[in-house]
Amino acid sequence: MSQQKRTILIVDDEEDVLDLLQLVFETSGFLVRRASTGKAAVSSAWEQPPDVVLLDVMMPEMDGWQVLRTLKGDERTRNVPVVMLSARAERRDKMIGLQEGAEGYIAKPFSPAEVVREVQSFLERGS
Repeated sequence: MSQQKRTILIVDDEEDVLDLLQLVFETSGFLVRRASTGKAAVSSAWEQPPDVVLLDVMMPEMDGWQVLRTLKGDERTRNVPVVMLSARAERRDKMIGLQEGAEGYIAKPFSPAEVVREVQSFLERGS
């Protein structure tokens, strides 16, 4: 029985973070799409909704909070789980993310295994 690969949209303005996360998630069996700006992330998610979004908070032009509100406010992407990934690791930041609709919040620096585990747990809950 073949299992369809899950699609993750990774959004971060740092190329090295995108490269690392792409490698980790592809190795874990995901199809990876990536975006380096908030606007590109919204366009990509609206065009073809992913199974999950891994979203950086601090980005130029459109920050992660704006992207999160946009995705959660649109019927096409309202039910797509979003996990925030940020160097802003204070409790207040985590609470804002969860109140805005994120399903999870991971602080940078992160363990790649932790990120994969967190994302997989959200997908399993939603299946």
